[in-house]
Amino acid sequence: MDSHGGMTIFVQVAESRSFATAGRQLGISASAVSKGVARLEQKLGVRLFQRSTRSVSLTAEGALFLERCRRILAEIAAAEHELASTTATPQGRLRVSLPLVSGLMWPVLSAFASHYRQIELDLDFSDRLVDVVDEGFDAVVRTGELSDSRLMSKRLGISRFVCVGAPGYFEQHDRPQQPEDIARHACLLHRVPSTGLLEKWRLRRGDEDVDLRPAPSMTSNHLETLRHMAIQGHGIAYLPDFAVKAALDRGELVTVLDDWAGSSSTFWVLWPSNRQLLPRVRAFVDFMAEHLFPAGSLR
Repeated sequence: MDSHGGMTIFVQVAESRSFATAGRQLGISASAVSKGVARLEQKLGVRLFQRSTRSVSLTAEGALFLERCRRILAEIAAAEHELASTTATPQGRLRVSLPLVSGLMWPVLSAFASHYRQIELDLDFSDRLVDVVDEGFDAVVRTGELSDSRLMSKRLGISRFVCVGAPGYFEQHDRPQQPEDIARHACLLHRVPSTGLLEKWRLRRGDEDVDLRPAPSMTSNHLETLRHMAIQGHGIAYLPDFAVKAALDRGELVTVLDDWAGSSSTFWVLWPSNRQLLPRVRAFVDFMAEHLFPAGSLR
């Protein structure tokens, strides 16, 4: 019998002053109660009870031990209750690393914060390659290929790049009909923050693959800036669909080269495989998987 079980039997006997009554309350026989107390006394090296044919009473050592046992058992019960509450209601600090695509993340993060008010979000926006385990992140959201075997992962969705420009821009310049026509236009290029390299404009139509490296009229490592400049009519930009969806819906931008598909990028949420998946981490993983991309976007 473990110490917890022995203390439980001891406290029940001390409070009921009867082995038989304690047995009934614990759902075991009086003999099992007596043996449990005897083992505990042998382990401690002291007598806890004075026994007679009619009654059971505490010794001085037993009275001292009773108060300690009550406090210990109360602490164990409180800890179990707290753990059960934590399991039922995700709470606590959640440290997450996210890519620099705030326009995609903000609405979902806001909805998550509203839904899980007992979770304290600690958000780090960066496109650098973070060490999830060594830097103490609970989870990260990233795009691209996965290579760290220490991480568990779940796919969130796929974005695809599109070529866009403002209607006003195309009133002054012919729309490109073929990829090579891009060379005659002002091009707004994205500089990838993690590498410092300019993003290639990769296009595919059937079996045809084209990698364009247009001369830039402007470069930026910030997608929202490129979108804004495209809306203002400063040229054509090659941007992920989630970054321009609202502008396309409002008619501020239009797509070109629609029969050519841009490159795609897969979003993942990752978390350390060597840690127990806490309720707050599970809540974040499931919420992102459900809400980051609309239904059917996992194409």
